[in-house]
Amino acid sequence: MDNKEIFRTALNRWGADAQTVMVFEEMSELQKELCKHSRGADNTEHIAEEIADVQIMLEQMIILHGCEEAVREYKRSKIERLKIRLGIAD
Repeated sequence: MDNKEIFRTALNRWGADAQTVMVFEEMSELQKELCKHSRGADNTEHIAEEIADVQIMLEQMIILHGCEEAVREYKRSKIERLKIRLGIAD
């Protein structure tokens, strides 16, 4: 079973509403760890764990909303815009 199948199974088992609320919860936990780090905490492992949780939930949201191609294109264009702002040429 690949990751997409696992994510679809999670969406089917717990439902779209519950998984959407879970995205908020996971993003909040990441925010909390980043705030702790900005105050001097040595919590890189906690940050890494929360980033993983957020990424997993975002993948579920991509599946839920059927927007994989749109996300890919927005990401590409935003990275290009960032390169321009940074003065990085290909």
